[in-house]
Amino acid sequence: MGYRSELEARLARKTTKAIVDYEMIADGDRVMVGLSGGKDSWALLQLLDVLRQRAPIRFSLVAVNVDSGYKEYKHDLIAKTCEARGWEYRIEHTTIGEVMDDLLDSNATPCSLCARLRRGVLYRIAKEVGANKIALGHHADDFIETLLLNLFFAGALKAMPAKLVSDDGNHVVVRPLVYVGEDEARAYTKECTLPIVGCCCPACGDLSLQRQRAKRLLVELEREHPGVKQSMLKALGNVAPRHLLDTRLNPPADLRVHAVRLQPATVRLKADPPYEDRGTHGDPGPHVDSGRP
Repeated sequence: MGYRSELEARLARKTTKAIVDYEMIADGDRVMVGLSGGKDSWALLQLLDVLRQRAPIRFSLVAVNVDSGYKEYKHDLIAKTCEARGWEYRIEHTTIGEVMDDLLDSNATPCSLCARLRRGVLYRIAKEVGANKIALGHHADDFIETLLLNLFFAGALKAMPAKLVSDDGNHVVVRPLVYVGEDEARAYTKECTLPIVGCCCPACGDLSLQRQRAKRLLVELEREHPGVKQSMLKALGNVAPRHLLDTRLNPPADLRVHAVRLQPATVRLKADPPYEDRGTHGDPGPHVDSGRP
């Protein structure tokens, strides 16, 4: 069975590479896809379904949508689309939107809190549907933007992992679109005629939010220096711990022990030069052997 387009073939290759590189999906897995209705989660669900039909291993998919409770949210459109394409799905209705103001700290962004609350719902539902893997639609731009956000505003050098085990050890979260760019996910969702459903949160798309600022910065950098985003993504997998200031990675005591073991450079004084005198008048004096040929 061939791919429907060059774009689908390219994204399938990138997604397959991520799955293989990070051992995201194994034979017999039941993968729960977090489906928000946005372009990224639709692209992920469609790509995993395409790969499922071609993969040498057997795995199943179930899409789960967490409805935050906003009145204008079109969860019915998500349900109809899944039904039309033969995708198993579940929609979980919650009151997350109502409790946001009560739980939100004064200096926190609503998006991060909402994500944590929805993540908790996904963990609970994963047990109920028998899923041993949870796939999320974070793409390459999300990884890079998160790196910048932590660097600029949290004083931490970190992004997000392509695969992780939850704190309680009960869930494995994977992000198969780590090598896929946001523009590619957008184009693929459009090509597949999948409906984009906004979350309907009042803060959604607020250009004053830190993530939106980081996104604009990356657009400007990529315009001025094509390939800079790919370089930043590569850097996340090419870390040099010894060149960082974190003493947890480089304990000063260990560095002192290592320094003591090193032998100092040897400087020898010789009465005669190691090569014939080339016209020097008189005694050339002591010669310092630099060790060079």
